[in-house]
This record gives sequence, structure tokens and C-alpha cells, in this order.
Amino acid sequence: MKRLFMQEVATRDGFQNEKTFIDTGDKIALINALSLCGYAKIEVTSFTSPKAIPALRDAEAVMAGIHRQPGVEYTVLVPNVRGAERALGCGIDEANLVMSVSEPHNRSNLRMTREQSFAQLKEVVGVIGQGPVAINVSLSTVFGCPMQGDVPAGEVLNWVERFADLGVRGITLCDTTGMAFPSQVEALSRQVRERFPHLQTTLHFHNTRGMALANTLAALQAGVDRFDASLGGLGGCPYAPGASGNVCMEDLVHMLDLMGYDTGMDLARVLAASATLPGLIGHDTPSAILKAGRRLDLHPIPEHVHTLSKQVANPELERTR
Repeated sequence: MKRLFMQEVATRDGFQNEKTFIDTGDKIALINALSLCGYAKIEVTSFTSPKAIPALRDAEAVMAGIHRQPGVEYTVLVPNVRGAERALGCGIDEANLVMSVSEPHNRSNLRMTREQSFAQLKEVVGVIGQGPVAINVSLSTVFGCPMQGDVPAGEVLNWVERFADLGVRGITLCDTTGMAFPSQVEALSRQVRERFPHLQTTLHFHNTRGMALANTLAALQAGVDRFDASLGGLGGCPYAPGASGNVCMEDLVHMLDLMGYDTGMDLARVLAASATLPGLIGHDTPSAILKAGRRLDLHPIPEHVHTLSKQVANPELERTR
């Protein structure tokens, strides 16, 4: 079955939305654990201003402390030239640049017009140059914006083309606010792959309306083989009212493994890592598989099944009758 590439975003996309600051040592320990799970890529942190995202103010320390596993790419979010310079000093494998294809969302999220964002990111591409560090561009709200509504596919393709012309390696199509639906996902994914076959194309789904797994299946039908997901389902968009987290990594891998896809992932290790999250962030996570177990995590057979004796749910109540 087809090889898929799983990409973890919890330690950036997830942690930046948490109210509790996760200790630097805990971040490093989690990333080291994730590095042994079979990921193709881990988004470690963000080199955004610490004033803007205080939860990730320890970006340099985290990058310096992790143990890098051969075969795993360590990517970071880079918003501007200053961030790029900081990130390059940490030996990153990839810089992830972000802007929205929706004008109102870009203004809300980045406090800039789309053209201003493009000009800024073009500068970043120039600074990183044609060296060993790869460049990916994550385009937000490609499947819809809660302020604008639908985003025309032609507009999305135009932005992909502008970044492709700059020589970036990859494009991520982001369902930032969970507005995507399967037929839409398949159509846009197919268009991007057919028009830009040289680009590494990734899909990034949120589960705001419960369609993330269905949308993944639609993307697979279009030939997509790279997917972002978040351990425990952490993350979300602060500029999307009612938005929940990203698609949950362990739920996604569990489904894909059952379907026979080669994800390269060690699900037991992923679940062990996910089980540590509530202690780090101070609250439960949306992970379904962590709560219910894998499909064939079986339970002991009750004694009454063997003896065919009467099943008593409440012995005390039964004795009073």
C-alpha cells in the first residue's frame, strides 16, 4: 500500500495556543520522544517575536536541546527576516512560512494585507536562498474563511503559483477554520497536484466540524501523501470563532494503519507521548484513541459470560429487592 508521510505540529501549532507555559525541558523531552515515532517531519517551534507568542519564547533553547533523529526533518515557523536569521542560526532543516489566502483572515491574523505578507515572505525566501534549508509555505483558509466565506479555487492556485515561482519546495493547503468538506478537498488537491507536480504538497486539517478524517480520505483519493496532524488534537485558530484543534495524530494514524497504508509510524509510541500531554498542558485532550483504545485493544471477558449466570450491575440494589 502507498507510503504516507506524517508531520507533527503539536509542539508549535498546539503549544502556541496553550495558556500554560510548557517548560523548555518538557518540550525537549516530548520532541525527543516524538522523534522515535516514525515521523517524516516535526514542527518544533516558532521564531515569532516572544511578545507575540510567549508560549514559544524558548525557541533557540528548544532547538539546541533536542536530539535529532536521522530521517526526521525538523521544521520551524518563520514569520519574517529577523525570524529567519534566528532560525538559520539553529540549524533548521526547513522554514515554514505562513499567510492566508483570505484577505480578512490575513489582516486579522497577521495584521497585514496579503500583498504585504507576500512581500515580507519573499524577503525571507531571499535570505534563506538556495542553501540546504528547504522552504515550505502554509496557505491558510484555502477551503473557506469565517469572515469571507468561500475562497475561489482560482485564487488559491494563483497564490500557490506565486510562491512556486520563488522556488519554494512545498505548499501546505490549510483548512485553518475547519470549513473544508470532502468533495471540495479532493477537487482542490487534485488541481494543485496536477498543476504543480514538482511541489511537495501537504494537507493540514482542523476538526472543527468533525470532518477532518473524511477530508483526509478525500485528499488520499487525489493522490496526496503528506499530512499534518497534532498529537492529542491540540491547536486551533484564535481568529476562528468556535474553532477546535487540529486533526488528532493518533486518531489519523490509527485509521490509516487499519486501511493498510504505510504511515511509517509506531502508534504505541505515539499514544505513550500523547498520554503525557494532560500533565503538561493542564487539561484533557480530544484524542479518541487515547480514551477508547485501538480497535483491537480487547477487554477481559466477564465471568458471567462463561457461567451464563445472571449479570448483576448493582449487587447492593439487587439484594434489597
